[in-house]
Amino acid sequence: MEKDQSREDNATEHSILDREDNHVEGHAQDDLQEQPRLAWWRISISLILLFLNYFLAQYDKFILSYFQDDVITSLHLSEASYGILSGYATGIVYALLAIPAAFVADYTRARIWVLTVAAIWWSLCAIFQGLSHNFWQILLARIGMGIGQAPVEALSVSLISDLLGKRYVFFGESVLYVGVYIGEAVSGQIAVAFARTDTPWNTALIAIGIAGVVVAIFIRLLVQEPRRQTSLVNASYPNHVGEHDNGVGTREELTNARADLAATFAYLVRMRSFWLLTLSASFRQLSGNVFGYYMPTYLSTLYPSHPNLLSRYGIIVGVVGSVAVLLGGILTSIFWKQTKLLPLYLVGIGGMLSSFFVLLMLFSRGISRKSDDQGVKVLYGTMSVAYLTAELWLGTINSLVALLLPPRYKTFGLSIWAATQVLVYSAGPEIFGLALRNVNSGSQTYLNDTRIALAVIIPVGYWVAGVGFLLAIPLVRKDLAGRSVRGHVGFRRKVGFGSFGAIVGIMVVVLFVVSIVYKD
Repeated sequence: MEKDQSREDNATEHSILDREDNHVEGHAQDDLQEQPRLAWWRISISLILLFLNYFLAQYDKFILSYFQDDVITSLHLSEASYGILSGYATGIVYALLAIPAAFVADYTRARIWVLTVAAIWWSLCAIFQGLSHNFWQILLARIGMGIGQAPVEALSVSLISDLLGKRYVFFGESVLYVGVYIGEAVSGQIAVAFARTDTPWNTALIAIGIAGVVVAIFIRLLVQEPRRQTSLVNASYPNHVGEHDNGVGTREELTNARADLAATFAYLVRMRSFWLLTLSASFRQLSGNVFGYYMPTYLSTLYPSHPNLLSRYGIIVGVVGSVAVLLGGILTSIFWKQTKLLPLYLVGIGGMLSSFFVLLMLFSRGISRKSDDQGVKVLYGTMSVAYLTAELWLGTINSLVALLLPPRYKTFGLSIWAATQVLVYSAGPEIFGLALRNVNSGSQTYLNDTRIALAVIIPVGYWVAGVGFLLAIPLVRKDLAGRSVRGHVGFRRKVGFGSFGAIVGIMVVVLFVVSIVYKD
């Protein structure tokens, strides 16, 4: 039985590899190109619209972060309830629904249409969040928003990777991820302005939803579906995944879809670096997620005599974070000919260095002998360095993964990459909320417990991720050279993937059930 399965696997692989030298007439090999040849004005318009859509799509998490106390008070939430809104309730939906949406977008070659529909849907759900009056209403609205947000990142990264030549994809993706830091900066300014004018937090969500609908319409009208760019891998194998004649009839289309699905999964399993990169990025994002959700509230509580702290916090995040992510893309493009592995060094070493400055941020008041004025100076300085060293990575690492994947199904591969991360990193706010569910958010005990939790979760996540990315360097080098796992996939490799999936699945179920039980 095992021998028969081995022969079947080898036969499947050989049928794919045979296409590298023998193209069957009618196959759509001409749908790929070595390098895009688009006008710069068209690329610029596309980048701006994709940036705006991505920025708006993840803006709601900044609202929940900066207006945490207002959201909890106005909706009568507990800490655990707030943790659900910022954790698994939307994270599970986001993770799971991104995968089929991305597969449909790749198979139908209609990434722009799928992105447009998704953008309109999440925009409407953002408006419904702003109109919510209790926990269950906003929870359902956020789950609905997760459905719309699910494919946005994978689709945007996939499209940009086909708009620019391989060398400049790293910079283009970095432009997209500037939206993360601009969102923080704008949120900080809005938080201060709203506090001064007593404007409710839900007004911002309604405005975001309306703006999202407008951007979605412009995307459909002005952004064209680009031809797929060939893989960065020095082998033909990834470029032939998903290559077949166009189906005639529903049955043949379904057969092609199943074959493409199996071929893409087979490629991901045979990649040497994909899963280590995914796990490392998950821990890195977990730290960042906890940082983004809980650091602003902690710092504003630590320095109550500085009402402009959130505004300046947002400016630092926006300016330094944007500079850092763009710098990462620029450096990778500049040193493109010397090495393709620079993104791994940037995220690995940068995160480890940043962890020390994060600790200085958390204990800045104690370092300054409990002087608020001196403490905020230490805070702003260490925070700037922390962001500069930690945030070089987002655009470059996603670019590298996109260019390693099969071109025809890169969106699908990116959705698996992102979904796995979401399932892991969404645990951060969930665990945080559960741990502090019985502590008064305005008490000194809450402040101390928050500081300890942040001082443990963020640096540990940075270091685990950093070690993982550095260990992945030789594996990525093999993947780039086209030396993926060939022949029969070994028993140990199958057990490893199965165990990883089982652990993540159990963690998701346990945390979700526990969070629902202890919601109040």
